[in-house]
Amino acid sequence: MSKHRNGELVANKPLKSGYYQADFHVPEIARTARAGQFVHVRIEEGSQRILRRPFSIHDVSEDGLLSIVYKVVGIGTAQLADFKPGALCDLMGPLGNPYSEPDPDTVPVLVAGGYGSAALFLLAKNSMQKPYLLLGARSEADVILTDKYAALGCGVRVSTNDGSVGHKGFVTELLPPLMEELAGRKVKIYACGPHPMLMALAKQMTGAGYDGELSVDHLMCCGVGACFACVVKIKADTPEGWEYARSCKTGPVVDVKDV
Repeated sequence: MSKHRNGELVANKPLKSGYYQADFHVPEIARTARAGQFVHVRIEEGSQRILRRPFSIHDVSEDGLLSIVYKVVGIGTAQLADFKPGALCDLMGPLGNPYSEPDPDTVPVLVAGGYGSAALFLLAKNSMQKPYLLLGARSEADVILTDKYAALGCGVRVSTNDGSVGHKGFVTELLPPLMEELAGRKVKIYACGPHPMLMALAKQMTGAGYDGELSVDHLMCCGVGACFACVVKIKADTPEGWEYARSCKTGPVVDVKDV
């Protein structure tokens, strides 16, 4: 069950190119959080610094730290980036439907777009088989966290739209050759990234018969299913063949067969 907890900001460090990692001491949430879930964060200091934003849970530690990764893209995240250790924040979580845990004999293939890599890290960390990370980004400036994945022993492959690092092209182009390499092994694909990437990946996976789950997180307001601001289309037994579902409740993680 999700709860509101005051969390102390322990660290708020820049990574690169406007990306930051924030670590909160919030053991009540950290000990129950699972990969793919998110927290809703509100800054409590000062009337001009009140916000609540959803952030994927990047990592948790045994000593009660919960980490998020974010990019400064607007007023809210700019305010968050200004906060120093010791600031108190209200965190609501863990929220949302998580990724399913890979079977012990299954190789996880993680497909990330941009800082979708943040949401997949906890899954990689807890997997019994060494995962592969396929990371797509616009340019080298948006390639983050690859060193952390490599430190776990993951196979890391990168594509960029401009070819500034790795394969020049889309991340979906990295999947077929890897799946050929893994032929004969049990594989499951887990993905998080921008909506166009996820839709292209879902079409690719469905066409090839690949099993997997996608995090279809959308712009959220309440985070608890009350406001219906984050609806996405999923398959359903209706005349249209689909229905709207709240990504904060039905998702953010859904089976690719339902997309």
